Amino acid sequence: MTKSDVLRSDPQPEAALGDSRARVLGVLQDAGAALGVADVAEAVGLHPNTTRFHLDGLVDAGLVQRATEERETPGRPRTLYSARPEAGRAGPRSYRLLAEILTSYLASQSRQPAVAALTAGTEWGRFLARRPAPFRRATVEQATAELVQVLDEVGFAPEAVTVGRKRRVLLHHCPFREAAEQHREVVCAVHLGLMRGLLEESGAPLQADRLDPFVEPSLCVTHLAARAGKSS
Repeated sequence: MTKSDVLRSDPQPEAALGDSRARVLGVLQDAGAALGVADVAEAVGLHPNTTRFHLDGLVDAGLVQRATEERETPGRPRTLYSARPEAGRAGPRSYRLLAEILTSYLASQSRQPAVAALTAGTEWGRFLARRPAPFRRATVEQATAELVQVLDEVGFAPEAVTVGRKRRVLLHHCPFREAAEQHREVVCAVHLGLMRGLLEESGAPLQADRLDPFVEPSLCVTHLAARAGKSS
């Protein structure tokens, strides 16, 4: 990748946001008022943790502002989000450059960049996980479906497949393809950690055993396996 490739602007804001994040922004714009995470989550049909992830991303992008609710009654005040007036006029942003900076720094400065990246991805996966209800035991099918749903919201275009007794999740799109091509050890470890954290935190009977990156130009394959001591 050349210097000009890295510095080239990302797609226009609407395309760069992705479908889920664009819908979250749209809800805030249509509301015309500050909303809490639960309100936005209900409107877009996403899990509150995933919704919060997208809201915080929009805050970082300068499209949404965050404030603490002012209340006179007892209780913990909510965090409220509202669309900035200039959100519809936002210019192009270069998240590719940020991804390149972070991945190249980790790759060059860490003694074990893959281990550090795996740990970071696992923690984010735990944050995005849909925690099961008390006493609920997720089946293998439910755990796979929930994993696929979250991966789809993040932008991996996933597809669950089963061949014999082997379960895999095909990832047809890499949200950080350019960074992965330059720093595969780091980026792919983050993605594997993300899936592991999701499954671990949700108490799933599955684990993400390994990730085979770019088995085809636009295909990575995650191999799932039964978690020790867990059953469906």
